[in-house]
Amino acid sequence: MSSQARGHLAMLAFSALVAGSFSLGSMIANEIAPAALNAARFAIAAVVIGVAALVTTGIPRSAAKAPWRYLVLGGLFATYFVLMFYGLKTAPPVSAAAVFTLTPILSAIAGWMLLRQVTTSHMAMALLVGAVGALWVIFRADWQAFHAFEIGQGEIIYFWGCVAHAIYTPMVRRLNRGEPAVVFTFGMLLAGCAVLLVFGWSDIRTTDWMNLPPIVWIGLFYVAIFASAATFVLLQYATLYLPSAKVMAYTYLTPSWVILWEIALGNGAPTGMILVGVALTVIALLMLLKPEEEGQVAHRSRSREG
Repeated sequence: MSSQARGHLAMLAFSALVAGSFSLGSMIANEIAPAALNAARFAIAAVVIGVAALVTTGIPRSAAKAPWRYLVLGGLFATYFVLMFYGLKTAPPVSAAAVFTLTPILSAIAGWMLLRQVTTSHMAMALLVGAVGALWVIFRADWQAFHAFEIGQGEIIYFWGCVAHAIYTPMVRRLNRGEPAVVFTFGMLLAGCAVLLVFGWSDIRTTDWMNLPPIVWIGLFYVAIFASAATFVLLQYATLYLPSAKVMAYTYLTPSWVILWEIALGNGAPTGMILVGVALTVIALLMLLKPEEEGQVAHRSRSREG
């Protein structure tokens, strides 16, 4: 299996695992402060990834060079997760997942600005189809709501988190200096945890950790191990071999996975009209995964500075 094929497989697993954080996240978002939740999440994930790094590739001394790189990446991802949980206080899981599908467009813009990765006309059309599908779900297939541009506060808050996520994707490739994905992820998690400890110290200190509802601990360990530790490594790996826009194209599968999560958790399924928007996001993914001509993929060259 080629490196690019493994990158695609990594992102397929990424989309399935991330989807669970929307459904479980909406169940715990109002039970604990987002900063406190995510500080614990980053700490748990850092321990898991740190152990994984030690028993696999090891942590070379060279990985500690230019630690500011980890601070930049950790700060971006901490921003994303905190805003995600603030958004999930009011945004429905499927709607929030639809906002997440706007990330490929944002990532394509960031990829051009930071790495000069060119988005072909084929990719641009696919991103447009995906954006239409996302907006269809966000506005709940209600033309009057779209005409009035009535977006929920939770969706708006989460959108800015997605901007941070989109910048993070090309920044991984720009800042990586050859460190294995698991080692680079470990550095980012430590830095993100430090950022959240400073930012959310008052929330962390006032949280009654011993009396949190069981669902909070279930959600916390899921997002820490499956939706953080595992997905961070998958994302880090994929961004080293795929263009930023194609990496984030897999976010188009998230609403579909979330619907399955919602059904499994007994929360029902969205209406048929909303499913039209979900179908458009899947079509966008298939368009983005269609092989392109060699001359159109010069943007795959790995551009790193350091």
